[in-house]
Amino acid sequence: MTTTDISGAVRARRLAVTSVAMGTFTIVSSEMLPVGLLTSIASDLGVSTGTAGLTMSLTGLVAAVAAPVLAVTAREIDRRTILLGLMAVLAVADLAGALAQNHLVMLAARVLTGVSIGGFWAFAAGLGTRLVPERAVGRATSIILSGVSVASVLGVPAATFVSSYAGWRSAFAAAGVLALGLVVLLAVTLPPLPPPAGSSTSAAREKRLSWLSGPLNVVLLLTALTVSGHFAAYTYVRPFLERVSLAGAAFIGVALLLYGAAGVAGNFAAGARAARNPRATLIVLTGLMTLSMAALALSALPPLVALVAWGLGYGGVGVTLQLWIMREGGGELGTALFVGSFNVSIALGSFAGGRIADGLPISAVMWAGAGLTLVSAIVAGIWGRSRTSGS
Repeated sequence: MTTTDISGAVRARRLAVTSVAMGTFTIVSSEMLPVGLLTSIASDLGVSTGTAGLTMSLTGLVAAVAAPVLAVTAREIDRRTILLGLMAVLAVADLAGALAQNHLVMLAARVLTGVSIGGFWAFAAGLGTRLVPERAVGRATSIILSGVSVASVLGVPAATFVSSYAGWRSAFAAAGVLALGLVVLLAVTLPPLPPPAGSSTSAAREKRLSWLSGPLNVVLLLTALTVSGHFAAYTYVRPFLERVSLAGAAFIGVALLLYGAAGVAGNFAAGARAARNPRATLIVLTGLMTLSMAALALSALPPLVALVAWGLGYGGVGVTLQLWIMREGGGELGTALFVGSFNVSIALGSFAGGRIADGLPISAVMWAGAGLTLVSAIVAGIWGRSRTSGS
C-alpha cells in the first residue's frame, strides 16, 4: 500500500469517527430540545409546565428500555445498518414534533425519539475499536462520546436561541433536517460493520454477567443520582429564570449559551482527569453542581455566574461516567446498561421536577437537584474509602 493510500485510509477513518460523533450530538440534542422550549410548548399545546415535562421524561424512559433491548435483539445486525435506521427514525420523530398540534401527538413523536436515542448511543459508544487502529481507540472513543457531552450542554441553548426568533417548532424542524443530513453522511462515511465475531457466545455472555456484579452497580447508582438530580432542576430552568429572576427570552437564550460554553470546557477538562481518577473527578463535578443549584435557589449569586458554574460541573459528568464504565471493562452490554440508567434518570428527574414545579414554588426544583447531586458526591466518597480499606 502506498503512502497516499495509507493517508487516504486514515482520513476516511477520522471522517467516520467524526460522523458518529455528529450522530451522537444530534440524538442527544433532540432529546434535550424541550428543556429550553418548555414554556412555549406548554402554552401552545394547552398543558401545564409539569405536563409538558413529560416530553422529557417519556423520551428518557423509552431510551432506557430501548438501549439494552436493542443491544440484545439486534446484536446480529450490521452496526452501520442499525445506525442509519435509527437516525432516520430520529428525523421522522423531530419533524413530527414540529408539526404536532396536540400533546398526544407530541408524546408519540417523543417515543420514537427515545427509541433512536437508546439504540444509537448504545451501539455508537463502542465503535472506536471498529473504526481505528488499536493505538487510536482511546482518542476515537473520546471524540464519539464528546458528541453526547457537548450536545447535553449546547443543544438546549442553541434550540432556545433559535426559538426566541422563530418559535419552538422551528427548533424541532431544524433538528429533523440535521438528522436527515446525518443519514446521508453516515451512509457515505461508515464502512460495513458486521457484528463482532463471537459476540453472542455463551462465554461472552458469562463474562458480561460476571462483570455486572462488580463496580458497574456503583457507577449505575451514581449515574442515577447525578443525572436525575440535574434534570429535576434543569428541565425547569427556563420557568425558574422567568419567575424568580424575571428574565426574558433573550436573556435566557444568552444565559443558556454561556452555560453551554462552560459545559464544553467542563467536558474536555474533566475527560483529561477522569481517565486517571474518575471517582475523584465525579466528586468535584457533583459538588460544583450542588453549590450552583443551591446558589440559584438562594439567589446567592447572579444567575449567569451560577449557570456557568453549573455548566462546568455537568459538562464533565457524561464523559467521566462513561470513562469509568470503560475503565472497569464494560463492553456493548455495559454501555447499553449505562445508557439505560442515564436515560431512565432523565425520565425520573424531569418527572419528579414536574410534580414539584406544579405543587411547590419553582425554586424547590433547585433544592431537589442539589440534594440528589450532594448524595451522589457522598456515595462516591464513601465507596472510594471502603474500596481502599478493603484492598
